[in-house]
Amino acid sequence: MDYGYFCFSLLASLAQPDTARIHRHLLLADSVLSARYYGGNIDTNYIQRPAGRLTLKLRFNVSGAGIEASGKMNETFQSHHEADFKGTVSVAATYRGISAGLALNPRALLGKYKDYELNLNSYGNRMGFDVVYQRAKNFTGWLQVGDGPRIDVPHDLMTVHTLNLNGYYAFNHRRFSYPAAFTQSYIQRRSVGSFMIGASFQGQQIETHHNETLDNPEGKLQIVNFGLGAGYGYNLVLPHQWLIHLSSLPTFIVYSRNRMWLNDERQTMKYRFPEVIITGRGAVVHSWSRYFVGSTMVFNFTAIGDEDQLEVRNTKWRIRTFIGMRF
Repeated sequence: MDYGYFCFSLLASLAQPDTARIHRHLLLADSVLSARYYGGNIDTNYIQRPAGRLTLKLRFNVSGAGIEASGKMNETFQSHHEADFKGTVSVAATYRGISAGLALNPRALLGKYKDYELNLNSYGNRMGFDVVYQRAKNFTGWLQVGDGPRIDVPHDLMTVHTLNLNGYYAFNHRRFSYPAAFTQSYIQRRSVGSFMIGASFQGQQIETHHNETLDNPEGKLQIVNFGLGAGYGYNLVLPHQWLIHLSSLPTFIVYSRNRMWLNDERQTMKYRFPEVIITGRGAVVHSWSRYFVGSTMVFNFTAIGDEDQLEVRNTKWRIRTFIGMRF
């Protein structure tokens, strides 16, 4: 089929008030999308597409982040910081594999959440990825120097920009389906697992601002890491249309460029093998008739640096609960 001619003729028909012609081209578009939707090299004894053209979902999302640091700069120290939880409510519609959604943050609408977070993900049977960007000033926590007491750290001490990218390739993609657990665009019929390879990227900038009470120095930490690795995922199919998914994909950092400044004095962070970026995913989905309900989780953990100077451990997680129906 000449897709260029098809698109041109569809636009031409829409420009003319010919209801019959528009209807014919919409039917043709549906057939093209249907062929694409049900096509693909899969083993239908293990996975299959659900019946129906349209899927609607209501989703509730909660995410959080944490940063831990320890080392021996001028004195031995350790710290722990967590960002405020972010919660959103979203609706999504999928037609023949093409999706669109809208998410709202109630706290942001009320002016109580002023940070920014963007989540993008694409899950395919063969390959997929997660992209998470966060800009946050709401980290709070504590700092301990030497054997001294823990000191509370206010929320305006740090400004953090973080970008995480994690991708996978599943070898057993004809039988093992990530989308069955995370987007419900496939149905897993039998239990099966798959070995995977993956790549991870983390870019982060942490700025610390001077606080008169803490008498801390101005500082900035820039982190750029790229990792490669392998892991395993498993879809467990239980009676009464229950699906449980677990997967882990650790990647070892093969390229890093980590630098820091204290009072405008530049220092290079030490590398300690192994430095890792670990991505874990989990899901529970229950289906009945045209309906389904479930929850998914994505967890990222990164450990870099050396405790003799500075070691930084990052965590980022997102939990999504949803209910949906197919038409």
